[in-house]
Amino acid sequence: MGAGGETVTRDVLAGETAFLREELFTDYVRRWKEGGGKVIGYSCLIAPVELMEAAGLLPYRIKALGSAVTELADAEMSLYNCSFCRSCLQLGLDGTYSFLDGVIETNGCDHMRAMFENWMHRVSPPFFHYLKAPHSFRDDALEYFRGGMELLRRDLEEHFGTRVTDEALEGAMEERARVRELWREVCRLRELDRPTVSGSEALDLEVRGSSMLSRDFASLLAGFLEDRKGAVGREPLARLMFCGPATDEVAWFAELEGMGAVVVADALCFGSRAFLSEPPSGGDPLERLAAGYLGNLLCPRMYGEYARRRDFILQAARRARVDGIVYLYNKFCDLHGVDSALLRRDLEREGIPVLVLEKEYSARADLGRVKTRVQAFLERIGGEAAWKGASS
Repeated sequence: MGAGGETVTRDVLAGETAFLREELFTDYVRRWKEGGGKVIGYSCLIAPVELMEAAGLLPYRIKALGSAVTELADAEMSLYNCSFCRSCLQLGLDGTYSFLDGVIETNGCDHMRAMFENWMHRVSPPFFHYLKAPHSFRDDALEYFRGGMELLRRDLEEHFGTRVTDEALEGAMEERARVRELWREVCRLRELDRPTVSGSEALDLEVRGSSMLSRDFASLLAGFLEDRKGAVGREPLARLMFCGPATDEVAWFAELEGMGAVVVADALCFGSRAFLSEPPSGGDPLERLAAGYLGNLLCPRMYGEYARRRDFILQAARRARVDGIVYLYNKFCDLHGVDSALLRRDLEREGIPVLVLEKEYSARADLGRVKTRVQAFLERIGGEAAWKGASS
């Protein structure tokens, strides 16, 4: 490529970076910072949002919003690492996430840990805490995780000069419970025979809400539901369920739904799995919070919980009356790559067709291949026949 081509490429990348900074450093976050508030970043669902809010902080789920730029991150992490993790690291290294006042690392997967550790080494955020979560749900694991949450509480109190009382924690848990309640209502509208909420709309709500306090996320969901009152949906050509890891690519979802199918249910990390951490009632709030998170983390990192993950997906698929399931994951994601093989075997035994789709994160050039495979899957489950019937 000549010098002119390189200049154009740099200009395009600079424009994309500027756009991302506006999208990630939202007006909501900007107002919070201007009011003197602190923002703390996290990535994995095991990080307790309620504990951060009880400390007076704004929890901010780290995302990449489809950014394909990984130049700086590739110098720190191998290309054989998940491209979503590399995209997030890129945004940490290039200063896009400079508005974060701290970061909480979790051991969700080895790729994510590498992302956080390189972030810590290269950027040195003002606050950095490693919350280690067990890979199983037993009494001793719960005791260990409760202790880890106590250490996180102490570190937050010491660094940010605050105090996390049990009362504040109870209040934060109540506000998060309201979010879960409203999310279930969004899911109900997705599951209608004629859905009034699409999968891309639900994903957009989750992506936006993951940068808000729970009370404001609840207001966002309540306003969205109010707008949908009395809405009349359209019977989709096919009813799909999407499963997989962290996927914040709203436009990518919309492209696939533009083929005529609607994602009426999901078991995604950015999606319905983000709203499962319902704590039990009664007793020590921190222990209940630990039980709610560890006991409902239906992720392949939880080694002994495959049967519960399978049953959760099966129940959601039956409740939403899906025609098929698309299990998508980013290339080199070992956890979901292995889990997808087991789930395809077991779900197809139950009569549910499954498409396993490995892709690169934000690979727009790969979209044609992905759409071709989805179209073939729709033909397999009858979506193409339904389309022909509807258009004749």
